[in-house]
Amino acid sequence: MKNWTALLTSALLVATPAVAQDAPRADQLAFRDLYKELVETNTTLSSGSCTLAAERMAARMKAAGFADSQLTLFATPEHPKEGGLVAIYPGTSKTAKPILLIAHIDVVEAKREDWERDPFIMIEENGYFYGRGTLDDKAQAAVWVDTLIRFRKEGYKPKRTVKLALTCGEETNGAFNGAEWLATNKRDLIDAEFALNEGGGGDSDGKGKVVGQSVQVGEKTFANFRLETRNPGGHSSVPVRDNAIYQLSRALTKIDEYEFPVEMTDTTRRFFAEAGAARADALGNAMVALAKDNGDKAAGAIVNADRFLHGNIRTTCVATLLDGGHAPNALPQRAGANINCRIFPGHSIESIREELIKVIGDPGVTVTQLPPKRPAPPSPSLDPKIIGPMQKLVDKYWPGLKVIPSMANGYTDATFLGAAGIPTYGIPGIWGDPDGNGVHGLNERAEVKAVYVGRDYMFDLVKAYADKP
Repeated sequence: MKNWTALLTSALLVATPAVAQDAPRADQLAFRDLYKELVETNTTLSSGSCTLAAERMAARMKAAGFADSQLTLFATPEHPKEGGLVAIYPGTSKTAKPILLIAHIDVVEAKREDWERDPFIMIEENGYFYGRGTLDDKAQAAVWVDTLIRFRKEGYKPKRTVKLALTCGEETNGAFNGAEWLATNKRDLIDAEFALNEGGGGDSDGKGKVVGQSVQVGEKTFANFRLETRNPGGHSSVPVRDNAIYQLSRALTKIDEYEFPVEMTDTTRRFFAEAGAARADALGNAMVALAKDNGDKAAGAIVNADRFLHGNIRTTCVATLLDGGHAPNALPQRAGANINCRIFPGHSIESIREELIKVIGDPGVTVTQLPPKRPAPPSPSLDPKIIGPMQKLVDKYWPGLKVIPSMANGYTDATFLGAAGIPTYGIPGIWGDPDGNGVHGLNERAEVKAVYVGRDYMFDLVKAYADKP
């Protein structure tokens, strides 16, 4: 899941254009070939193979000089096509903790008949790379593989060990998840002081100008709950007040009308203060006011009108699926609904379940948490040692921009790494357009300049961390 902070697009219209991109350099063409192979390896859950993609990336790294002992391909017998790769580039320091580069290589489903172009043929057209995964998340995965290959070719000797994990399962809730499997079964293999992940990145105005760069610091916890009512039922010709569908509908109405309280982390408070100040409009002023006092009701009313911001300052729970009854001429014996919650950091899934029960106020409505149960790790800190190098390089690549921390309303594999004690940050770099670039939808694309310049930024960023333990 690529989480571009869309608010920055309209907030930071003071930036300089991105670094000009002329004819591709030789190293960029080599990277393009790697990127193309990864995009063109179908890794959908229905018909693709992450294992094959991981094997192809491992083969490239081995050809560049990586030893077999530095490359670990993994898969389980139950999920043979959902494997991944861990690569190790050793550092010189015996005391400095490693850093981990992570990217998921699975992609959302894509039907050829719906797309203008074949989703699994990477096409460069009108300044964009088209294809499923070109932005989410194979651009980052390709950059990480390319970074370690470049290190090997340069004979680079970092102080820190740099690790890479390419994993499957991020895009499909409930499927095998490689990051979760590594964190549970191979924690030592991916041990690191911190990890660099998707979720941050840049925003453009859609006309070639980069207008924002953000770092994702923390995300919500994902949880589904099943609401259900039951009843003996009977013939529809003799209705009674005690009706399972009506009982469920009253519970859903109560959830619809309930607003979870406003909350802020250090990250969201800073995001509201800095992104709000950059807007210089009524919404921006309200954001700044709410950052100072999250109990400011007037400011909250203005902020709540924005869908992203409304969800960014509270837990949200929404009905997403509905079922009920068994025959058109019978009273319903059962009715059910799925409630999807995105839980603000600091709350357990069980505590939200208890709050939903309290809001509904009807013991006849059962509330059951559905698998899989995601962990709820604390948000990483705004550590200057992590944020500082990001800002220094943004100053180089996009003078005048400020790296703004943000929290994701959704979730990434940072959930599993954070729960395993590895703080994970979604980094700046590759940027997207205001329309979302077709991520998870049709005709996904990534701007050529964004990929090439973002690649250079990310390479420099990894070196900045690796050189200074």
